[in-house]
Amino acid sequence: VQLVESGGGSVQAGGSLRLSCEASQLMYTKYCMAWFRQTPGKEREGVAAMHTDGQTVYRDSVKGRFTIAQDTAKRTLYLQMNSLTPEDTGMYYCALGGGYCYTSRLLTEIEYTDWGQGTQVTVS
Repeated sequence: VQLVESGGGSVQAGGSLRLSCEASQLMYTKYCMAWFRQTPGKEREGVAAMHTDGQTVYRDSVKGRFTIAQDTAKRTLYLQMNSLTPEDTGMYYCALGGGYCYTSRLLTEIEYTDWGQGTQVTVS
């Protein structure tokens, strides 16, 4: 599976961006997908995740500002990011995990097997 992110860019604090992640195929009837981000010198961290059973989870720092959503017909995952702050700066990665995903681990890398190349978000 190939995952291709887009939508990153530079924005001023308080602004918005919408990231997209298109999957080449979705072979699973059940799966989870997520957005992670990473800044230089720091570990990659989970930002938002969803499972086909309807569960969504968010990192505390983005709750109320970010929204994860999926268009299954387009095989595309989105991340709407509002009220951006400089702390949201980073490379954002899309990830896919097939089959059952543990709710407690939806924001951890262990649940995911396929990753995109990332799209850069810079907030100043």
